[in-house]
Amino acid sequence: MYSKDGQSYYIVDGHTHFWDGSPANQINRYGEGFIKCFYDYHANLSPDEYKWTLEEFERYPEERMIHDLFEAGHDDIAILQSTYLTDWYVNGFNTTEQNGEMAERHPGRFIVNGRFDPRDGEAGLGVLERLHERWQLRGVKLYTAEWKGDSKGWKLSDPWAYRYLQKCQDLGIRNIHVHKGPTVYPMNRDAFDVADVDDAATAFPALNFIVEHVGLPRLDDFCWIATQEPNVYAGLAVAMPFIHSRPRYFAQIIGELLYWLDENRIVFGSDYAIWQPKWLIEKFVDFQIPEDMQGEYGVLTTDIKKKVLGLNAARLYDLKIPGEFEVPEGPGGSGPGIGSGPTVATAPR
Repeated sequence: MYSKDGQSYYIVDGHTHFWDGSPANQINRYGEGFIKCFYDYHANLSPDEYKWTLEEFERYPEERMIHDLFEAGHDDIAILQSTYLTDWYVNGFNTTEQNGEMAERHPGRFIVNGRFDPRDGEAGLGVLERLHERWQLRGVKLYTAEWKGDSKGWKLSDPWAYRYLQKCQDLGIRNIHVHKGPTVYPMNRDAFDVADVDDAATAFPALNFIVEHVGLPRLDDFCWIATQEPNVYAGLAVAMPFIHSRPRYFAQIIGELLYWLDENRIVFGSDYAIWQPKWLIEKFVDFQIPEDMQGEYGVLTTDIKKKVLGLNAARLYDLKIPGEFEVPEGPGGSGPGIGSGPTVATAPR
């Protein structure tokens, strides 16, 4: 929880990691390059006082993560996203099992999301079932640009991806987080293209598609898709850190999202450990769209900030929120979005 100026904010951090990118876990130069690319994002978009050394960043202790998220960082609940990358890391980068074991050591603080890769075929469907049975998955994190042997990616619209999405729906795994947008070395930019979300979201209206990183730099593509697909959400991981180094760029991003989607389909994520939630949350609560841009984008009200920082994600994950944090669900300060799905759009349960 974060409080300021008499207002209290319930915080759901929708995008966190507990990874091992250390040299001891790297298989090849791609594993080394991947974690160094993450580090460049961290070093270039963080305030000086929050910058780590590369060694700290590659592998951090569990105690530090707990402190950064829940003691210093204001998070009430954090969602652990799984990223395997087993072609580059001996034990995987951060697997569902590793995340789940840590979550069990800190009950009530984490939600564990699984993953799938449709290139695993029939056997992978069984693995997904077992992950769900063991960790009671409510969501998955997908990396469509992940390398696997000779393959350098897959699409949500692939026939086997449909098999897995149907399996998620059958199991009650409703929240499909998918990295779409910023490329990460050595992955290919086009494999992160947001276009295939359109097809999958139409085909599976009972699933929620949380597009992490809002498709950047293809923000327009994302917005034009999301406005027509009421089960598509904007995940602010990677976008929000620009609030520090390029506040007008961030104002443009959040303004476009409010215009196209409305305030009920935007969710906060720190992308820890790339960035820490403390400064992101504090700066967002203090942030306002510059006056010369307000005629086009409007203003960020306290209710909008409360929804973005926690209430929207809480609704997706059926979290019970103490009454003092609640705000009206319908479009408020931002007005209705443009397109066919401008109001509250939680997928059917």
